[in-house]
Amino acid sequence: MKNKPNILLITSDQQHWNTLGAFNHEISTPNLDRLIREGTTFKNAYCPNPTCTPSRASILTGKYPSQHGAWTLGTKLPEDQDTITNNLGKAGYKTGLIGKAHFQPLVSTEDYPSVESYPLMHNQEFWKQFNGPFYGFDHVELTRNHTNEAHAGQHYALWLEQQGCANWRDYFLPPTGTMDSSITYKWPIPEEYHYNTWIAERTIARLEQHAGSDESFFLWSSFFDPHPEYLVPEPWDTLYDPDKLTIPSIYPGEHDRNPPHFAKTQEEAPDFSDLRETGFGIHGYRSHLHYGYGTDFPLTDAHRKKLVAVYYGMISMMDKYIGRILDKLDELGLTDNTIVVFTTDHGHFFGQHGLQFKGGFHYEDLIKLPFIVRYPGHVPAGQTSQAIQSLVDLAPTFLSFSGLAVPLPMTGVDQREVWLGQQAKARDHAIVEFRHEPTTIHQKTYINERYKITVYYNQTYGELFDLKEDPGEIHNLWNEPEHEALKQQLLLQYIWAELGKEPLAMQRIAHA
Repeated sequence: MKNKPNILLITSDQQHWNTLGAFNHEISTPNLDRLIREGTTFKNAYCPNPTCTPSRASILTGKYPSQHGAWTLGTKLPEDQDTITNNLGKAGYKTGLIGKAHFQPLVSTEDYPSVESYPLMHNQEFWKQFNGPFYGFDHVELTRNHTNEAHAGQHYALWLEQQGCANWRDYFLPPTGTMDSSITYKWPIPEEYHYNTWIAERTIARLEQHAGSDESFFLWSSFFDPHPEYLVPEPWDTLYDPDKLTIPSIYPGEHDRNPPHFAKTQEEAPDFSDLRETGFGIHGYRSHLHYGYGTDFPLTDAHRKKLVAVYYGMISMMDKYIGRILDKLDELGLTDNTIVVFTTDHGHFFGQHGLQFKGGFHYEDLIKLPFIVRYPGHVPAGQTSQAIQSLVDLAPTFLSFSGLAVPLPMTGVDQREVWLGQQAKARDHAIVEFRHEPTTIHQKTYINERYKITVYYNQTYGELFDLKEDPGEIHNLWNEPEHEALKQQLLLQYIWAELGKEPLAMQRIAHA
């Protein structure tokens, strides 16, 4: 088995593509910069959906959200779906996941049971006995959390108590704790008890076990930051001076050309009731003039500066613990035979277009990703590539590197030769989906090497941007007569792309 490469997938959560120090001098990420120097950075990588569950399920299955079933937040990835871990496990790989899974909802029902739900999440006796199997992973250590959310539990809670942090509930919101929900920016949890510390420590423990084995491994180290709430322990909360950072903002009048829900986000109390078909909220369909987490308050210029400074601080702290994992790979002699991929599940708004956090807005800020691949002696070092990548490509590409056949239902593209620098590109487009309601909120975006077009189910409005001439996506060309022919051409290309990603369950073996 050792002739097959190990695979270490490191992911952040909700990280803007332009938050790597090697390309943005305002932020410090020395360990991710090290990966950039030692590997290839792909500058046109995209998520298949700009929310957590659908995108993460696509990493695991090599399918789009419309194909694997976990099509929005609050859905469950069906456990009968074929996964990369199932395939690697059958070939002798040891597989593990440390950190955030988010393949299942917070609510468990008879038809859709979920181990990531209340109250099981906080049943410590259950988690003392459970480490898998889970979606093909041999070993998992999980928690469900973003900073001070109430979800903290599972294996992370067990670890906290093992570290002597018996009062860990004090750092999390009711009903599991007593932390003041109005606390913003500076998180009083000591760094030694932060989940970054836990994820790095437990990832390293797994690497140490694998180092003494004859079996290759697939290990997913899944960090929670920099997903808001904007909270980070000292000294990271004051690492950046808010007044020295570039703070994105809305371009006056840019939403005049966009679908009507864009402009509504800039109102104090927008009414989106016409777009709601269920009792569940729609991510992003709210006032973006207000802070969206913890205690709500109007966002002043000072607040906008500070939240960017803390967001960067969260990334820099995470980078420190990613560095510990990379150092351990070196120490154990695993580096040369390990493919390391760093990416995130989707992007983030921190003022671009007047928007905050995430939602059904397919700007590059939200759907484009940081994406680095390192495999010493195989993937070119210190290179950048414009080749389009998608998270749905990870599963088939990892299987290809492992010498395994890619199952027909996986609709992602094998990027192996592109990563090796032997082929310029493996795809000429990416598709991004967003669906939060049965019909009204249902959109898809087609992106090629220059243009992107977004269509909405049952709507005549849409978006069309020239990413070469208008990289900031300020001027929506959808309704401009001089671009009508271009729009029709892109719509046809989008239809071809949709036809091309239809899954096939089996090969054709006979004429009839």
